[in-house]
Amino acid sequence: MNQTEGKHVKRLPRWVKVTVITVLSVFLIGLIGASLYFYQYAFVPEKKSFLNSKEDPQVVLAQKWLKQQPTQTWQETAANSDLKLKALYVPAKPASNKTIVVAHGYMGKKEDMARYIQLFNRAGYNVLAPDDRGHGQSQGNYIGYGWPDRLDYTKWVKQVIAKNGQKSEIGLFGVSMGGATVMYMSGEKLPTQVKAIVEDCGYTSIEDELTYQAKQMFNLPKYPLIPSVALTASIKAGYNVFDAKTEPQLKKNKLPIFFIHGAKDTFVPTSMVYQNYAATNAKKALWVVPGAKHAASLKTHPKAYQQKVTQWFARYL
Repeated sequence: MNQTEGKHVKRLPRWVKVTVITVLSVFLIGLIGASLYFYQYAFVPEKKSFLNSKEDPQVVLAQKWLKQQPTQTWQETAANSDLKLKALYVPAKPASNKTIVVAHGYMGKKEDMARYIQLFNRAGYNVLAPDDRGHGQSQGNYIGYGWPDRLDYTKWVKQVIAKNGQKSEIGLFGVSMGGATVMYMSGEKLPTQVKAIVEDCGYTSIEDELTYQAKQMFNLPKYPLIPSVALTASIKAGYNVFDAKTEPQLKKNKLPIFFIHGAKDTFVPTSMVYQNYAATNAKKALWVVPGAKHAASLKTHPKAYQQKVTQWFARYL
């Protein structure tokens, strides 16, 4: 007979159980509260105190130029949604079948892309500049960080082809969140009219960028907060934040892609561009811009930027 058979198993005192349950409950409630707070902080479109709101004189000049151009307002319905989206279309002079679709950054809007729109339009391209979900004139109460937006931009591309014809040749261009958007697009089944991509300072994933910012701004570790925020966002915004990674998309990419990143970027760390560059086996080029901070490569090196970007598109469009 087993010596322990028939003996009573010693139970934990009731106060220990209560203490453990209380601690776990407080932790869980605190985590849920923090997740909701950071969802509001990072995913809800509203004025963000941590963003640089100082106007760039060059952007202001480009916006004045944009207002003087004969533009069109295009409309689209978001993919897998009934949200109404808007975009600004600037036709080339003289007329062209070549179009650059430009994607703006976090909490930006189409007008913020005025310098890039001007650059491409002066180079002879039509330019289509959408407002992402929850940005500018487009509907939405959440920020997609480029992931659901990649499908919206695919619809915009198809609208370009429908309006400008099957002989259209299209380039994709994006800065910051827009850079991530066009990288996410690279793994989708795109129309054959899409010929090349330029991404400027895009991140590797939503989780990676949130992790980096949590450390930079609040000195918080990734676990357990970031996965909890990502889960909260996935439920409330209705798209899978965990799936939003550039690497698997870039591995499927077959389009020529030019990666640009400021060497002194502390908002989307420069290290991310090397990961993105390594992820694709398509034709590719990399330019880490000396001295440039986040989304400032055009500002710090305007002539070189214009030359490199327009030459890249001219090679394939």
